[in-house]
Amino acid sequence: MPAEKLSVSFDAELAATIRAAAAEEGVSVSTWLARAAEAKARQRALRLALDSFAAEHGALTDAEIDRLIGDARAASIDAGAGAA
Repeated sequence: MPAEKLSVSFDAELAATIRAAAAEEGVSVSTWLARAAEAKARQRALRLALDSFAAEHGALTDAEIDRLIGDARAASIDAGAGAA
């Protein structure tokens, strides 16, 4: 997929933080920002899905939320182990 160039501006302190984070992860600033944007987009999609679910079925209970978080963490750990 072809990349689209965007022009963004940050204050100097945030720009330095972004550069440091990208360097620490061994990726370009563009890659780091793209991954951050993807994560934010996933959070938004999840929030919209949960809002839709709650509108139809009622809000999740604290116990349901805790179970879902635990399941997601376990799946993440399992996926990470498979990648090694």
